[in-house]
Amino acid sequence: MAGPFAAQRLGDLGADVIKIEPISGEWQRHVSAGGARGNKINVSFLSLNRNKRSLAVNLKDADGKALLLELVKTADVFIQNYRPGVADRLGVDYETLSKLNPRLVYVSMSGYGEDGPYVNHPGQDLILQGLSGAMLSAGRADEAPTAAGQFLVDAVAASTAFEGVLAALLHRERTGEGQKVEVNMLDAITTLQMQELSVYLQTGKPQERSAEPHAHVYIRAPYGAFATSDGYITLAFPPLKTLGEVIGEPSFLNMDDETDSWARRDEIFALTREKLLQRSSSEWLELFRAADIWCGPVYSYADLENDAQIRHNGTIVEYDHPTEGRVRTPGFPYKFSKTPPAIDRPTPLVGQHSAEVLRALGYDDTRIQALSASGAIHLGDSQ
Repeated sequence: MAGPFAAQRLGDLGADVIKIEPISGEWQRHVSAGGARGNKINVSFLSLNRNKRSLAVNLKDADGKALLLELVKTADVFIQNYRPGVADRLGVDYETLSKLNPRLVYVSMSGYGEDGPYVNHPGQDLILQGLSGAMLSAGRADEAPTAAGQFLVDAVAASTAFEGVLAALLHRERTGEGQKVEVNMLDAITTLQMQELSVYLQTGKPQERSAEPHAHVYIRAPYGAFATSDGYITLAFPPLKTLGEVIGEPSFLNMDDETDSWARRDEIFALTREKLLQRSSSEWLELFRAADIWCGPVYSYADLENDAQIRHNGTIVEYDHPTEGRVRTPGFPYKFSKTPPAIDRPTPLVGQHSAEVLRALGYDDTRIQALSASGAIHLGDSQ
């Protein structure tokens, strides 16, 4: 979802978006969304691909590959959200394409980053909701965490990539040079929790859910967060036969993923829930990953803070503040090869830069003081 959604946003603003998809069409054209299908275009594909032109081409064919490279020579932006390493194997990596077009803004999207301990893990929305700590902020205190009712992480990663494109294009307009922009879903959803995670990082106040749920009906079962013998894990639409074999539930072995997982959703969820209580989170995660079933831990902010990929990515940053001391906070959801983001100013005090801004506009100190005296502006304590 993330890559197509980001490109759609650009198309909505008038960009000529050319979607490069296989001869048979992108895979998402052929699967149902929430059990619903369109007349010819799948509902899910329909929702993410307006304002685009489709070029169906085989990138493993020399002539097909040559077509793409010709397009790149005149393109402003290239977006790809393959798993790390795939673009290199296809010969559409940044180093290759930027030689053809040095002005190209190349956006690479991934689940966890282009390297690090999680580089080969599946970047799926629900799993990242749990991993990010966000899920543990909703739902009842004595129940499994509540997932968002939307593909939240995909959407946030899409918006982050959209921001990165705009910033890189502005840099190119000013300097003439393109660059590579990296966006990953883990950093996108983590930095989205700016206020909540900052409260924890600054004060140590834990996530405490209440007895009442202060807070997707379109995904087949089982899909959600489940209690284990010692915590919670996420499980994302596994093949029922495989799941039945792993958890020891014989009723799953002859079920059909496309029919039973919808018609018998409550039954499947309940049986899965009962079985998962029999082992620890680490035991289930090891078994599920060995069977190629999508799963992940449900983190608290404390777990997230100490996670190996978060530390590798440098997702949490620190800076000094004149009144708040050393501030620890989520950093940036993207990486730029030539214009990296930075914290150049701490959060300002009220009116701290009033005089500075007005002087830049040509106001002298006499006029600035007069405006302050009249109540038109506030100069702040340091001025």
